[in-house]
Amino acid sequence: MKNIIEKAKKIRLVIFDVDGVLTSGKLFYSPNGIALKDFHVHDGQGMKYLRQTGVEIGIITACKTTMIADRMRDLGIEHVYQGQPMKIAAFQHLKQKLKLTNEQIAYVGDDLPDLPIIKQVGLGITVANAPQFMRDHALFTTSAIGGAGAAREVCDLIMTAQGTFDEIVNAYLKEAEPA
Repeated sequence: MKNIIEKAKKIRLVIFDVDGVLTSGKLFYSPNGIALKDFHVHDGQGMKYLRQTGVEIGIITACKTTMIADRMRDLGIEHVYQGQPMKIAAFQHLKQKLKLTNEQIAYVGDDLPDLPIIKQVGLGITVANAPQFMRDHALFTTSAIGGAGAAREVCDLIMTAQGTFDEIVNAYLKEAEPA
């Protein structure tokens, strides 16, 4: 774990896949196509808190829906790449746009399309319910499954490693103090 903390200290950008990471991976179809995706509020809060500390958030997903665009807009995430079945080009574009090195980037994915990036970044992460081959190649596997707190776990890990988590917590504790 010490090695993971050292790598997390260097992170300036966390990129998340969507289906299977920010959602459970379940797709609910209606006669008009995909009707629902299930995002967890804790994951979104963690992403907001991480952004408050100065770490950028990016999204690279093969899927392309207004649901993803709407959720990311709600969270204030501007680096969103949808419709990317081969994700390397989007990864390279975002890395160059933000002038970062691989060592400064964490990537969270759950399946083969994510593997090339997971192998390149400074902190390659997968979720607890990812296939075994993904857990074999990632540097870190969350204890939470995709869509149920895995993203929050990653955000909290990075904030803790960088010494910014206590600032977030203390701001809320200060509000709890009697006037």
